[in-house]
Amino acid sequence: MADITAKMVADLRAATGLGMMECKKALVEAEGNMEKAEEILRIKSGAKAGKLAGRTAAEGVLAYAIEGNVGALVEVNCETDFVAKDAGFVAFANSVAQTAVAQKPASVEALSEAVEAERKEIIAKLGENMSVRRFELIDTQNQLTAYIHGALATEGVLVEFKGSEDVARKIGMHIVAAKPVCVSEAEVDAETVEKERRIYTQQAIESGKPADIAEKMVEGRIRKFLAEITLNGQPFVMNQDQTVAQFAKENDTEIISFVRYKVGDGIEKKEVDYAAEVAAAAKV
Repeated sequence: MADITAKMVADLRAATGLGMMECKKALVEAEGNMEKAEEILRIKSGAKAGKLAGRTAAEGVLAYAIEGNVGALVEVNCETDFVAKDAGFVAFANSVAQTAVAQKPASVEALSEAVEAERKEIIAKLGENMSVRRFELIDTQNQLTAYIHGALATEGVLVEFKGSEDVARKIGMHIVAAKPVCVSEAEVDAETVEKERRIYTQQAIESGKPADIAEKMVEGRIRKFLAEITLNGQPFVMNQDQTVAQFAKENDTEIISFVRYKVGDGIEKKEVDYAAEVAAAAKV
């Protein structure tokens, strides 16, 4: 049996990014043959990625890519915020965004398939399940910019606009902070408006107001509701004395559309008992 030196283990670890014990076991199995050991690790890493697939990936990051007039915003999930901060994981997320722009896949399944080899490789290195949860492309004749909030990169927006990129990016920051549903009132679903109208009308009736006053109250509340959920109607976060629409207009800029994501929206996170996991691992 060949002697397995610390340098051999270190070299294999540097080549694969896997753990020291995994590398040592592979070298022992390969009887010191580095090439065979790397092949063993690749095989086992693929199996490892499969075993992890059932775990809930609710943490993660957002990433974007813009190439000319095509842009993509993607959400890539992992299991823990620790891995979400890892440079390798962040690089993978950026690669996913670049692939989305380059290939313009028709679905998240198609995008996931395009980056599957990279996904398995980073899973093998970091030991957590990861998935491409969602993405959106904007392919336009207009301009594009993006804003990702904070070091954790958990909230962000891709903005389609005409005019000043600096102004559009500031409005992108506003979108992350104020969370509008759409750009203008014309884009608000009619059913949503009608639902609010019914609620406000009933409230006005129950308050005992005369019909003409009740009608004015309802219309006033509808206007307020639309201002609250539309980008153009919201007070601009950097200057509450003007709306976003006013800020954009005075700077010769128009926001056409946007995509806003927050990592983990809608995912039910599992509570993990890490003490129990460690105890179980110690018995192996």
